[in-house]
Amino acid sequence: MLHLDEPTWRARAGAHAARADALTAAHRARRERHETHPVEDFLYTYYPTRPNRLRVWHPGPGVVLEHSDRAGWKHYAPDGGHVDPTTIRPATVAFVRSLLRATASRTAHLGCFGLHEWAMVYRADATRHPVPLRLGADGTDAVVEQHRIRCTHFDAYRFFTDEAAPRNVETPTRERQAELEQPGCLHATMDLYKWATKLGPLVPGELLLDCFELARDVRVLDMRASPYDLADHGYEPVRIETAAGKATYAQAQQGFADRGADLRARLLTVLPS
Repeated sequence: MLHLDEPTWRARAGAHAARADALTAAHRARRERHETHPVEDFLYTYYPTRPNRLRVWHPGPGVVLEHSDRAGWKHYAPDGGHVDPTTIRPATVAFVRSLLRATASRTAHLGCFGLHEWAMVYRADATRHPVPLRLGADGTDAVVEQHRIRCTHFDAYRFFTDEAAPRNVETPTRERQAELEQPGCLHATMDLYKWATKLGPLVPGELLLDCFELARDVRVLDMRASPYDLADHGYEPVRIETAAGKATYAQAQQGFADRGADLRARLLTVLPS
């Protein structure tokens, strides 16, 4: 066990809280004004983590906090000195470990071009966000019809319209999640943040915020490459219907896959065997 003296761990906890506050400042300001954001709010709605929870630092497993004041904290030893991994639900740990290992074992596929967002509005009467479609409804439908869709992520595929779902090469299901997920998938990469939150205090605070930052950055690409016109929100589109747009998307996707591989490996190191 690594022992941290009180000044050291309190300094790390304070630095973590300041970093979390900076990352969530815009969201908290919008919430005070009762405003919404079609890109950034995703991290607080689809991934329902409150900003106050994000700012709480945990040391992760194998670390003793000297003179701890965390007695009675959930998932800590009775004296509050360290995280107790045995209190984390074993089924959750086993599922996350299996999924992360399976995903890490595969080569990143970079040919999806974000068409999952287009498939979610294909031949639909309404969009998922209160934002206009960049190419209009007919133009959006044409892009879907001109491309081969190969989405492997169930939580994206389940929002496909009824007419778009049969166009997908795969038929993702919750049961096939570990079989199909691959490290190039933007949503699988964003979900590293979800798994970090589900593992609770097992995940060191610094790693949790690294996963949050990656999810935030990926979400921006996800929406820039979507059919929505986000110019009023300051986002230049990645025009995946063009060769140049496809190249831009694939390059960014590879960068996120590389960052995700590092975080995936770090998450696996904190999971009890």
